[in-house]
Amino acid sequence: FCVLIGISYGTGLLSAQRPDSLSLAVAKPDLWTSSGDGEVKLRMGESGFASEPPLTVDQMFKTAVERFGSYTALGWKEGEQTKTINYQEYYQACRTAAKSFLKLGLERYHGVGILGFNSAEWFISDIAAILAGGFAVGIYTTNSPDACQYVAENCKANIIVVENHKQLQKILQVQDKLPHLKAIIQYKDALKEKRPNLYTWTEFMELGRDEPDTKLDDIITIQKPNQCCTLIYTSGTTGQPKGVMLSHDNLTWTAFAVGRYVRLAEATKSQEIVVSYLPLSHIAAQMVDIWVTMKVGGATYFAQPDALKGSLVNTMREVRPTAFMGVPRVWEKMQEKMKSVGAKSNGAMARTPMNYRLAKKLVFKKVRKALGLDRCTKCYTGAAPITKDTLEFFLSLDIPVYELYGMSESTGPHTISLPDAFRLTSVGKLIPGCETKINNPDEEGNGEICFWGRHVFMGYLNQADKTEDALDTEGWLHSGDLGKQDDNGFLFITGRIKELIITAGGENIPPVPIEDAVKEAVPLVSNAMLIGDKRKFLAMLLTIKCQVNGDTGAPEDELMPEAVELCRKLGSNAMRVSEIAGGRDPVIHAAIQEGINRVNEKATSNAQRIQKWTILNQDFSIPGGELGPTMKLKRPVVMKMYKEQVENFYKEVVTPSTPDNSMPPK
Repeated sequence: FCVLIGISYGTGLLSAQRPDSLSLAVAKPDLWTSSGDGEVKLRMGESGFASEPPLTVDQMFKTAVERFGSYTALGWKEGEQTKTINYQEYYQACRTAAKSFLKLGLERYHGVGILGFNSAEWFISDIAAILAGGFAVGIYTTNSPDACQYVAENCKANIIVVENHKQLQKILQVQDKLPHLKAIIQYKDALKEKRPNLYTWTEFMELGRDEPDTKLDDIITIQKPNQCCTLIYTSGTTGQPKGVMLSHDNLTWTAFAVGRYVRLAEATKSQEIVVSYLPLSHIAAQMVDIWVTMKVGGATYFAQPDALKGSLVNTMREVRPTAFMGVPRVWEKMQEKMKSVGAKSNGAMARTPMNYRLAKKLVFKKVRKALGLDRCTKCYTGAAPITKDTLEFFLSLDIPVYELYGMSESTGPHTISLPDAFRLTSVGKLIPGCETKINNPDEEGNGEICFWGRHVFMGYLNQADKTEDALDTEGWLHSGDLGKQDDNGFLFITGRIKELIITAGGENIPPVPIEDAVKEAVPLVSNAMLIGDKRKFLAMLLTIKCQVNGDTGAPEDELMPEAVELCRKLGSNAMRVSEIAGGRDPVIHAAIQEGINRVNEKATSNAQRIQKWTILNQDFSIPGGELGPTMKLKRPVVMKMYKEQVENFYKEVVTPSTPDNSMPPK
């Protein structure tokens, strides 16, 4: 039984020490709150990273300005020109925007919704909302008007900042259902129509330019590190999204711990450079692009809005980042692209045997340069599972991709791989100052991964019941992920409790390892989803690697060059998905069956064998709805969309000998 000790700290905050057990003690709600204006006990430690003095966002930013004032903070392209602002200018812009928000009527603990692609205006709006005492609230650009309305209503948004006319339309459609909304600001393109309380970015910034500083300073002064400043809305694969409340300390401490742990250089020694392109409504992008970079005085350069449709590599080549974070699909896309280039020009390399050092010099340097990774010593992946095949591919090019693991509720990362602490398929080791507990482990050491540390969130906004589901009475955060730790402290994710398939026979099956095995055995496959919950056997939905529309991001019917090459090797002339889907190409059908047989041979039990499968007419995508903003598979959505195909797997086959279908006598 543990006692939570309150130690008084320099900031007048109470802090909590980690309990040693998961015993069911009396609930201590002071570790969490579901109220927007609530305060929590900080999970301080007595030494090391966990004892770092708590800071507000303003305190951390001011320190960055003092230390790195003249260094470039943000950079972006306008036409062919690159524009930059330094830390001094960045902080001043955030203060001006904060005064403008106050003038527009932003109230304490009310939201500022931000709906648009990554930009300097996005960052400034986010930080200004915090300085002005509100909540910074990113909204996914892929959200429908209804989904935008839900988030804006949930956080009582007084102001919404939108990128352009397209995003503005979503808010105008639901404006009359948002009682707290006072103003809308559009930061890109000219306004197509004038409306009351609708401002361009320039007009908005003018509002606060000549306002006295006193009101803003008073609000900044009363902010405490243990109060909420940011809401991250989970992408809601099941039910409505929940507003994850993150405190100043969550952001500033995690930025400190991550920067120190992955050994980022401070700008005074050598400036770190990152490219911002992942959705900023997601904590991973915010942590890397805004907070960790600010902590070390790094520079963030913004990619183009069509980054994920192909322009990212151009930005990478221009900016040459020193650290780069990619979700698995980004790494997979790079791999596919390089393989298809390789398929067109194969044989060029094979003729001359080279020694490794020479090869490394010539080939790897070229590859790194072509990807814009020639200065990058820290390549990361996270937010969804990545296949071993992709990790091995980049490792073979001398580009180790380090996995990190965490969740919105842990302010992003919990474990990270490092160059000297790296195991293929492990998500790395704990960030110092954090703790992991494997709850109810089975005989192989697999159990639910639980987190403790100053990165653990405050609670879900206005959802005490959901908060109590996530945090046990001792304050441990239950991740919902299954995993195990080896003797050296490496963490391995083995499945997800909610994703576990429990067959009609009661067997528990984690789908991801089987899906990965199929993708590895059949390189033609782009996505694989295992089915079988409450069913008698396992089946699988498959999609084929195809071209993607550069404008919409939607999958097309044409196969990728790499896929065409694979078809030729198998003896098929297929050029399109429609020529293969639904078993139309017997050669491909046989090859896939053969790959699945190989996977089935390694199955740990009969129940884990794939009995039936089908190829869908098109690949999964974000616009299609099957993938979330970070390319994570939305299983419940796919189940609904392909209900008919799933049901077909399980239709009873009527055998000729049954009475209803008796054979005529011979």
